Amino acid sequence: MPTFTATEARAKLYRLIDETASSHEPIIIKSKRGSAVLISEDDWRSIQETLYLLSVPGMRESIRKGLATPIEECTSELDW
Repeated sequence: MPTFTATEARAKLYRLIDETASSHEPIIIKSKRGSAVLISEDDWRSIQETLYLLSVPGMRESIRKGLATPIEECTSELDW
């Protein structure tokens, strides 16, 4: 993961935002008081959705069951 100081990140902020949005690679920004991670909005939304889905009781098992179901069994249930 690329790492920048806060000063470096401030000077390159627009470029770092564009790079993160296109590459989906997080960037670490370090300062004397701690570190932060810059990620794209799409990646943030994906993380939030995953955390929400995993917080729903039984959802993880339902997803695993769905992934194990052959596609032929899924398409026969569609009415369109």
